[in-house]
Amino acid sequence: MAREPLVGVTTSITVGQSPERAYVNSAYLEAVQQAGGVPVLLPPQLSTSSLERLVRGLDAVLLTGGGDMDPACFGETPHPTLYDVAPSRDAVETSVTHMALEKRTPLLAICRGIQVLNVALGGTLYQDVGTEPGTEIQHSQKETRDQTTHKVTVAPGSRLAKVLGTDDVEVNSFHHQVIKALGRGLKPVAWAPDRLVEGVELDDDSRFVMGVQWHPEHLVGGFESARRLFAALITAART
Repeated sequence: MAREPLVGVTTSITVGQSPERAYVNSAYLEAVQQAGGVPVLLPPQLSTSSLERLVRGLDAVLLTGGGDMDPACFGETPHPTLYDVAPSRDAVETSVTHMALEKRTPLLAICRGIQVLNVALGGTLYQDVGTEPGTEIQHSQKETRDQTTHKVTVAPGSRLAKVLGTDDVEVNSFHHQVIKALGRGLKPVAWAPDRLVEGVELDDDSRFVMGVQWHPEHLVGGFESARRLFAALITAART
């Protein structure tokens, strides 16, 4: 029997609290295990040498959601609505992204993760979708995380569409930052009704690198498209 792939899962970090903690929502871990992978946590407190040692042994990487990226990472000043900015997390996740790309390790980026992926490749972010660029779509829903609140249109023929099994998907939404200028090598493949980017993939069909702005880990119980996304990551990790 083939061994279960090891999937590095990044974590959040408490900001301004003592004692400092690393933490992650259980839904990510459950979704990875349900798909056949073994999650390995990658907290912001890891030293460079520890991080390098762990990433060398990984078969895939999952960049998770959480607080905002420091806009200094993409050369801008902070917007008043920023929250839970953690430079140590920004640094570790940026390093993880570069290491994974260099090793050609399959990578799935979720919510904040798609933003980290984009910025790591030289892209920028809108820091608050309600004011820049402005939208009538509710991107920070009040409904529970297992409910969907708006549609996303996926480019037909894209790798993401093939993975999801559809080019029209209902999603949940918990973010106020979003991609502005695309990072190097990324192409947009999914959009909300307001045309904000909700999905990207690397412009290289031989590699599994993609990001989504929604939270599929909370939808695996009721949506086949969400299960397919994690299954595709594990399949890529095996091969």
